[in-house]
Amino acid sequence: MTADSISLPQLLDAVPAGFPSPAQDYDAGPIDLTELLIEDQAATFLVRVSGTSMVDAGIHDGDVVIVDRSKTALSGDVVVAILDGDFTIKRLVRERGTWALRAENAEWPDVVVDELSTLEIFGVVTVSLRFHRSRR
Repeated sequence: MTADSISLPQLLDAVPAGFPSPAQDYDAGPIDLTELLIEDQAATFLVRVSGTSMVDAGIHDGDVVIVDRSKTALSGDVVVAILDGDFTIKRLVRERGTWALRAENAEWPDVVVDELSTLEIFGVVTVSLRFHRSRR
C-alpha cells in the first residue's frame, strides 16, 4: 500500500442480489481501492460525465469515470477524446479506414473523424463509478 492508498474491509463471500442468504464469515481482509482500480497512478484522472450519449455502455450523466492516459487506445475502447478542441466520451471505432467516435445511445449519431478534424485521445476509460447515496 502507498501513502495515498485507501483500504477498506471486504466480505468474504459475494452477496447475492436475489434471495437473501446469511453471511458465513464476514471479513476476508481489506481491499486496497487504489490497487484494485488504478494501474498507473501518475497517468490516471477522474472525470465526471455530463450527458446521456453513453448510457447503453453503462455510463450515465453524473457518473465518474477513471481515465488512464498511459494506455494506448484501440478500436472498441471507450475513450475521453478531444475532437477539434472539445472533450467527449465515446467508443473509438475504426471502420473502412476511418476513425469514428460512437455514442452508446441510439439518440446520438456517430461522429466520423474526417481529414479536416483534429482528434486527440486524452485517455482510455477503465472504470465507471455510479454513486448511490443512502437516504438518511
